[in-house]
Amino acid sequence: MTTLLSRPPDLVRPVPAAAPDEPRPRRSRRWIGTLATPVVVFVFSSLLTFGLGALSPSNPAAAVLGETATPDDIARMNHEFGLDRPLPVQYLDWLCSALRGDLGRSYFTTIPVADSIFAALPVDLALAGLAVLLAVLIGGAAGIAAALRQGSRLDRAVTAVASGLGTLPPFVLGIGLIVVCSVLLKALPAGGYVPLEQGVGQWLRFAILPALALSLDIAASIARQLRTSLVGQLGENYVTGAVVRGLGARRVLFRHALRNAIGPALTVLGMGVPMVLGGAVVTEKIFNLPGLAQLALQASNQHDIPLIQGTLLVTVTVVLICNTLVNVAVLRLTPQGKR
Repeated sequence: MTTLLSRPPDLVRPVPAAAPDEPRPRRSRRWIGTLATPVVVFVFSSLLTFGLGALSPSNPAAAVLGETATPDDIARMNHEFGLDRPLPVQYLDWLCSALRGDLGRSYFTTIPVADSIFAALPVDLALAGLAVLLAVLIGGAAGIAAALRQGSRLDRAVTAVASGLGTLPPFVLGIGLIVVCSVLLKALPAGGYVPLEQGVGQWLRFAILPALALSLDIAASIARQLRTSLVGQLGENYVTGAVVRGLGARRVLFRHALRNAIGPALTVLGMGVPMVLGGAVVTEKIFNLPGLAQLALQASNQHDIPLIQGTLLVTVTVVLICNTLVNVAVLRLTPQGKR
């Protein structure tokens, strides 16, 4: 860090004259755009989710009644399910009910879809939260260390490891972690899940391996982006000027350079949330976790359309909330976002 942040005064490049102030968008307009975009995406996603179920070639009534059902039985069941109404009416009724928390009932178990989803959702939220935390800690530390020692063996090692991890899907990482940590070292369980209510330590023993499998890819992307942007910021004139004025190296790094360099890493983090939820489908199967991905997979195998639509809608909602929080963080934390 000393070599990157220490420059003699004669190497400071002249700062060009500031351009005339350009009109900036109003802050309210910027926040409205940040918060209105998820609403539009949610409506479009709900329409797409409903359309996938409504246009499915499978007949839910026939699947529920079995092969011995007569056409009259199927017609009667379609009427009970409300499938004989026009599609726009079905969509509006389903969306309005979903906004009130009513996602319908499973065609096969008659259990409310919301109850099934919210029984499995805490597993995914806990794992996703732990995975994001691990990705930030591992990727952030690796990216900063590589940037401060640009061109060193550590920099090359971080770049090589991050490039390698970025090519491995989560299920391959999960299998590798099971082989190393569970089979060879016998340090952690290979599968299963313990709710967080039964103790943080016990929950962490079962959750750390799947969370690591989901986080390493995102951590690699964060490390690469943060390393590249931080190296660029450490070479800027304002960093040299801060060092010349006698500011400490740690303050220059965390109060100035890192704030300007963190934007791309936050964007990668926002893009990583769908990757975590998407990778959970296979990861939950490998580690035998009772999460939302396994619920959706079971519903897909049974052609349980209300359960499929409910899991997709809840997943889209979680992704949009996380992306909105990341966008708000970019606006609040980075100077570029404020401008």
